[in-house]
Amino acid sequence: MSFFEKLGNGVIRMLSGFAGTIAFSGKVFLRIFQRKTYSSAMREVLVNQIYFTSVQILPLFLLVSILFGSLFIGVVFTLLKELGLTQFIGNVLMGLIVTELSPFLTVLLITLRSSAAINTEMAVMKVNREIRTLEIFRIDIIDYLVMPRIINGIISIVLLSSLFSIVLLASGILFARVIFSMNMDVYSNLVLNSTDFSDIVISLCKCAVYGFFITLIPIRFGLRASRELTSIPVVVSQGMVNVFGAILMIEVLSLITKLL
Repeated sequence: MSFFEKLGNGVIRMLSGFAGTIAFSGKVFLRIFQRKTYSSAMREVLVNQIYFTSVQILPLFLLVSILFGSLFIGVVFTLLKELGLTQFIGNVLMGLIVTELSPFLTVLLITLRSSAAINTEMAVMKVNREIRTLEIFRIDIIDYLVMPRIINGIISIVLLSSLFSIVLLASGILFARVIFSMNMDVYSNLVLNSTDFSDIVISLCKCAVYGFFITLIPIRFGLRASRELTSIPVVVSQGMVNVFGAILMIEVLSLITKLL
């Protein structure tokens, strides 16, 4: 097989996989708004997923938020002071750190923590024929397995990103006091005057989209596993590559939206 034939087959497989993911996304997205989706069994699984994704990671997440947030804000504030751009503190905080950096770092942490676990879980269930067992008992896989994880992803990313933003703003108070000798009233006014409601809405929507795809893609690839154990690492690696690709694509589209 020539190089161009291999390239063509690779492109066809990629487009086919992309089309399948879009179709699966549409099917799952419509289920979000159907009342029958939220059965008692689904809600129980959802609670367990939220505990796994958000509650268990909370101490580590807060530690990373405080350390990284303090470091980043300290560097940015020092740079602003050296350049004489003190008046742009609010713009940098709200326009860059809160609306862009916070969602991006949050989704990276949750992806590393949960997406691979979801991908592996689905693949193992497929190999062990647990998926087939659920189908035999006529249990809707999308309602029982997919939807709790999708809803959990959306809720977790939105809440943790908001928490990250709060930590960053709180760190900003300390560094504004130390570096600029700025009192809290002046700092608050700079932040509030730089706050654009549309940026906050875009940031929250982006978090929801992040949460949707970093759970949907691992699920889809996990369910593509064959009956062989050797297929598990293959679908997990493929799923994670596609997850990070989706994150970058969403981030680029978000930046383009802000520039328009």
